[in-house]
Amino acid sequence: MSSWIESLTHFVAAHAWLGYLTLFLAALLEAVPVVGSVIPGSTIILALSALVPSGELDLAWVLLSAAVGAVLGDGTAFWVGHVQQRRILEIWPLSKYPRVVAQSEAFFHRYGTLAVFFGRFVPPIRAFVPVTAGALGMKPLKFYTVNILAVFLWAPAHVLPGVLAVSALHQYSGTPHHSGYGKHIWIPAVILVAALAGLATWWWHRRKRLAAQAA
Repeated sequence: MSSWIESLTHFVAAHAWLGYLTLFLAALLEAVPVVGSVIPGSTIILALSALVPSGELDLAWVLLSAAVGAVLGDGTAFWVGHVQQRRILEIWPLSKYPRVVAQSEAFFHRYGTLAVFFGRFVPPIRAFVPVTAGALGMKPLKFYTVNILAVFLWAPAHVLPGVLAVSALHQYSGTPHHSGYGKHIWIPAVILVAALAGLATWWWHRRKRLAAQAA
């Protein structure tokens, strides 16, 4: 897998347009039930984001490609579940993964709307939560609103670590890199980390409170 990712990275470095398409498809396929469980979408996104500091790929287009792919993938999976209702969870190929489907249902029943948000950050149920939300009758407007907000945090959370790591490596090794990165990208990175930390803390306290109420 690592050699395949390395070959893909070298090829994309010479064909930028293919890099954005690959990012889009990786994010989209990662959101497809079953397929998303085997596609290393997060690994591909992280690897290709490492091409941003040297200028092979543009940060804004990397973020946009990943975000659009994730929104379309999640949205399509949700709509299939919304149209087919619960029977979609009981037919092939989902019927081959009863344990993950059950985990997704339990996750959704326990956290409701928050399951859509936090499910975007939790593999492998990330690929099953949207279709489960649709199958269990979640309102489309609520799903798409929460999902888009989650994707807007998920995309930077997957892209910025690779950009920051390579920017730091270039800076300390003296390797030439894009002048706009490494100096200012830490600002949105800090904001992102603070937002994710705040959400994680809030979710943890809410989980403890629900557990106390259940007891």
